[in-house]
Amino acid sequence: MWNKSSAPPNAPQTPASPATPSATAAARIAAVGAGAAETTIGPTMHVKGTLESTAAVDLYGEFEGQMDVRARLVVGPDAKAVANLKVAELLLAGTVQGNVDASERVSLKSGANLAGDVKTPGIVIEDGAYFKGGIDIIRGAPEKPNS
Repeated sequence: MWNKSSAPPNAPQTPASPATPSATAAARIAAVGAGAAETTIGPTMHVKGTLESTAAVDLYGEFEGQMDVRARLVVGPDAKAVANLKVAELLLAGTVQGNVDASERVSLKSGANLAGDVKTPGIVIEDGAYFKGGIDIIRGAPEKPNS
């Protein structure tokens, strides 16, 4: 007949679980520090407009418009943003088309794509990341010596 580990040929099929990221995509998500955000734009979402947040945001879907995130913005491996970004920190594993103004730093992980100008005090571009644009490294305010 059939063994216990397989269902009979005419048994009803259980619905497939929702799509999960591939092993390499999951590794890239872990590498960018996902899971700490207070707001997540999921992989099935497409958002247009202006997003303003003082808390961290994880983007795994698509976004068009303007983002002002005064904390960390994580753009997951399959995510896409056609937007100008003003953030504290950008961790990019997906695709961004637009300018980035980061007050702390920008990190492009392997597999990331960024087309736009970047203004930040610090940037990390890993091997395998694609970047097309200009970089303006800004300096922090000079420290005052103790008297």
